[in-house]
Amino acid sequence: MTEEKGLSGGTGLPASIEAAWGLRARPVKGPKPGLSLARIVDAAVAVAASEGLGGVSMGRVAKELGASTMSLYRYVSAKGELYVLMQEAAMGPPPPLPAPESGAGWREALTQWAWAQRRVFHRNLWMLRIPVPDLPASPNSLAWWEQGLRALEGAGLDAGEEVSVILLVNGFVRNEALLTGDLAAAVEARGIPAQEVRDGYTRTLNRLVDPVRHPALSRLVESRALATPREPEDEFGFGMERVLDGIEALVEARARSRA
Repeated sequence: MTEEKGLSGGTGLPASIEAAWGLRARPVKGPKPGLSLARIVDAAVAVAASEGLGGVSMGRVAKELGASTMSLYRYVSAKGELYVLMQEAAMGPPPPLPAPESGAGWREALTQWAWAQRRVFHRNLWMLRIPVPDLPASPNSLAWWEQGLRALEGAGLDAGEEVSVILLVNGFVRNEALLTGDLAAAVEARGIPAQEVRDGYTRTLNRLVDPVRHPALSRLVESRALATPREPEDEFGFGMERVLDGIEALVEARARSRA
């Protein structure tokens, strides 16, 4: 993992991971502090929710709390560490998987896991702008990873294949949330209804698309599919089913090879 500077609890872990697990020594010198790590993280999440991740800085968070910027460094060693803690707070623990007695298989369990992630991302689109320097190691991120692996129990895949499946599904969920969020923000910035934006795009393509050079695009424009797209939830459901179809083909291939 990437080495981080800052206060250390002597664990050898990066500072952000120490803080996420509660292993960071609390400030003890100086006057009784009026801040807490939880207050700092909550304020940073509030700034990100209203201004985007780009609005989050130690100075901006300090202003939100009515504190000095330097006072935050008693609790958080750097902005990168703050990002980890913000993500940890926003993710929260994963919801439970279907009960074993329900008879749900790996496909239903993985579907529920993916939809739960999507809900978290769409509530906190700023999370998708956080750089991913390392594999997950904070409490909630490990809990989500654990749930994903447990969802695949009984699928008959080896450990490496399970990791690849988790990365595939997580990547699909993140990409859908990012794309949908960006498109919604672009429509909102224009200040006109989404249908007018789609109709305008269709008119633009009608002017630019040449049936000889772009026969496939011409057929698409003529179909009016771009003007009447699926709802985002339906689009996600369609894509998720296709991802699961591919995973199921792998599961069936492994079962045949064992037989």
